[in-house]
Amino acid sequence: MLSRIDRIQLAVPDAGAASRGWIDLLGAKPAGEDRIVGLAARRHRLRVGTGWVELLVPDGNGPVAEAVAARGAHLYAAGAATPDLAALATHLKGRGVLPLDEGGQLHLDMGDTGIEGLRVVVSEDEALPAAGDIDFFYEATLLSDDTKGVTRALNALFGLDERNYTEIVSDVFGYRGTLTLFEKDQLHRLEVIEPTTPGTTMDRYFRKFGQSLYMAFAETSDINLIQERAEAAGAGFTVDRPQDRPAHLPSDQLWLHPKSLGGMMLGLSRPSMAWAWSGNPDRVEAVA
Repeated sequence: MLSRIDRIQLAVPDAGAASRGWIDLLGAKPAGEDRIVGLAARRHRLRVGTGWVELLVPDGNGPVAEAVAARGAHLYAAGAATPDLAALATHLKGRGVLPLDEGGQLHLDMGDTGIEGLRVVVSEDEALPAAGDIDFFYEATLLSDDTKGVTRALNALFGLDERNYTEIVSDVFGYRGTLTLFEKDQLHRLEVIEPTTPGTTMDRYFRKFGQSLYMAFAETSDINLIQERAEAAGAGFTVDRPQDRPAHLPSDQLWLHPKSLGGMMLGLSRPSMAWAWSGNPDRVEAVA
């Protein structure tokens, strides 16, 4: 019942500070603000790629204020689109799940998802032109040491089809788990993974925060431009690039560190590159 990852939500104390990296590094466009009463938060919206970044700032006592007090600025909720929001609401109601319905979205907190550390905001799918310098979001990552249990819960909650899934193991970055691809030939998914190598950034994060949202991923046709902007701004980043690749050709991956984007890490991959670890490496286009 989910079609794509269309946005991310951050809980932040200061929307201006949090938005700066998204605008300066990724070309995001401010797109207004409103208030989500049920979250006691001001929602500051940015258009980027074919979706959105939503910055939630506490506006009184409530879930967002509690989240910011506990963790400061961080990735608050994964954002997914559905072709029929009303049908999804009916499906959830049949399971006894009645999430906050406000601002044209269903806001599922951890009590609604039944999954520790996972909040999901679901919106009606809409075709939007790409904005800024990423093409589209396609992944949000949940860290867990019960990847099978979480995956089963996601299947039931959102009516996902496990025949589309692919298992993922990374010896380089030290993790294993499942990519819950929403549709067979599309990259969009929740990634549910367990750190396997002690001492990595991911492992330290997991030990500090437990089962929780960790980062998101997007595809970009401008990966080198984004790296150049990050270098010029002194923003933290990590790049994955073959040593012998000519400078004018794109890197394979780039990670912008949390301080660069108002409190969350964003991975970026060149077009088609994500298929290398998403069950169909034959779809990766050669760099030339």
